[in-house]
Amino acid sequence: MAENQRLICAADELEESGKGVRFEVPWAGQATPAFVIRFRGRVYGYLNRCGHIPVELDFQPGEFFDDSRLYLVCATHGALYAPESGACLGGRCERRGLLPLEVIERDGGIYIRE
Repeated sequence: MAENQRLICAADELEESGKGVRFEVPWAGQATPAFVIRFRGRVYGYLNRCGHIPVELDFQPGEFFDDSRLYLVCATHGALYAPESGACLGGRCERRGLLPLEVIERDGGIYIRE
């Protein structure tokens, strides 16, 4: 494993379109909330901050998907994001998407590249 990769969780902790795993990353000189989710068989990671205003997305810890389980949603004002890209799909995000993180799934674990 490369030195600049950190284990976030076991791969089996992420269910398809289910609860995400929260963690922190260094960003702009401070610890910043982030998350990983599984969607259509792949793992994606993002900073946990809405494109509209920097509030965390999840309404309950790790709950990032809307009721349809097809989109990530900001619990504060309903902005919708594509799970596979973080792109703004509608709502108050006004074309400002989520900031992606480089995540790797291997050997039964989910790692982030720092």
